[in-house]
Amino acid sequence: MAYQNAQLDEEKVFKDPVHSYVHVRDQVIWDLIGTREFQRLRRIKQLGTTFITFHGAEHSRFNHSLGVYEIIRRILENFTDRLQWNSEQRLLCLTAALLHDLGHGPYSHCFEKVFDLDHENFTKQIILGDTEVNQILTKVNPDFPKKVAEVINKTYHDKLIVSLISSQIDADRMDYLQRDAYYTGVSYGHFDMARILRVMRPLDDKIVIKSSGMHAVEDYIMSRYQMYWQVYFHPVSRSAEVLLSKILQRVKELHNDTYQFQKEPTHFYSFFTGEIKLEDYIKLDETIMMYYFQTWVDEKDSILSDLCYRFVNRKLFKYTNFHIKESMGDLFQLKQLFKQVGINPDYYLEVDSSSDLPYDFYRPGEEEERLPIYLQMENGELKELSEASEIVESISGKRRTDHKLYYPADRIKKLPDSQEKQQIKALLGMK
Repeated sequence: MAYQNAQLDEEKVFKDPVHSYVHVRDQVIWDLIGTREFQRLRRIKQLGTTFITFHGAEHSRFNHSLGVYEIIRRILENFTDRLQWNSEQRLLCLTAALLHDLGHGPYSHCFEKVFDLDHENFTKQIILGDTEVNQILTKVNPDFPKKVAEVINKTYHDKLIVSLISSQIDADRMDYLQRDAYYTGVSYGHFDMARILRVMRPLDDKIVIKSSGMHAVEDYIMSRYQMYWQVYFHPVSRSAEVLLSKILQRVKELHNDTYQFQKEPTHFYSFFTGEIKLEDYIKLDETIMMYYFQTWVDEKDSILSDLCYRFVNRKLFKYTNFHIKESMGDLFQLKQLFKQVGINPDYYLEVDSSSDLPYDFYRPGEEEERLPIYLQMENGELKELSEASEIVESISGKRRTDHKLYYPADRIKKLPDSQEKQQIKALLGMK
C-alpha cells in the first residue's frame, strides 16, 4: 500500500477534554505527530501570558493542533459521498490542519513583535526545510510539502480546502474558542459545534451552512466576540505581555551595547542580528525563556533585573484607560516627569491597544479580505449571514478598539514626596 494511503494496524486515540477523543488511523498523521518539530509544540503555550490571569490556561499549541485536526477529520467524514467534495484531498486537509501552527514561537505574538518575526513564515520553513516533518511529507509525494504549505499560507488553488482551516468559520477558530474557554474556566466560548458540523456543506470554492443551522452560527459568532474581550484582551494578561516585551527589548538593547551578562543570552544571538537559523528557532521554547528570566533576576542591570522579577513573580504593571486623541499631551508630560524622578519611561510607561472585528462581509479592495459566511436557503439560494441574522448584522463590520496605559504603581508610590510625584499620580488617576 502506498504511504499516503497507509493505515495503522489499530486506531490510536488521544483523550481530549474538549472533543472527548482525537482519532488517528493514517500512518502519515501518526508519524507527523511523532516528529521533534511537532512535539516542540508541547512547550509552547496556546495563550501566551494568559495563564498569569487565568491559572488554568496552561494548555499548549500541541493539544490545539490535535483539536483542529480532529475537527477537520469529523467534517470530512460528513463530506463523504457529497458531489462537490473530492475525497483525494482528504490527507492534504488533515495534514494542513495538524501542522497549521507549527511555526509558533514562545509567547508567540509578543515574541514576534519584538524581533519582527512572522510565525507563518517559520511554519513554511519547517514544512519545506531540512526537518523530520519535511521528510515525512516528501514520502507522500515530492510535491506534497509545497501543497501543505500553500494551504496553510492561504495560496492554494482550491479555496474550499483553505476555507476549512482559515475563514470566518473554520476548524482553527472552532477549536481554540472551546479549548480556551475550557482551560480558562469561562463560559463564553461554548457553542453547538456538533450542530455546525452537521450543517456544513462543500459548494464550489467555499463552505456554506444550511439555513437551518443559522442560530448555531450566531452563537459561534457571539462566543468569539465575548472570548476576545473577556479573555484574549484581558488587561491583566496584556500587562504581563507588556512586561515580557520590555524584557526582550531590554536584553536586545544591552546586547547591542556590549553589556557583559552574567548569563549570556546565547539562545537569542541570531534573533538580535535578524539572521535566524531555523535550528535556533526550533530550539527556543518557553521553558528556556523562563530559565533566562529567572536567571536575569540576578543581573546587575537594574531595569532587566526588575522586569524579570516582576514577570516571574507576577508583580505586574497597573493600568488606566487611555484616550489616544485626547491624552497624547498627558503622555508626553508623563514621560518627562518619569525621567525627572528617575524612572525610565521607555521601559515603565506603555500604551497598549486591543482591536477586533468580530465578523465582516466581503469588502473588495481591503487589505484583509474576509470571506463571508453564506447560508444556503431551502431553495438553494445563498445568503450572506448578516443579511439573514439581525444579531450578526448588529456587530458586522464594527471594529471595537480599546487602549490602556500601563505603569509601575508600586514604584511610583515609593517615590519621596515631591511636586513631580503628585503630578504623576494626578495624570494617572492614582489615589
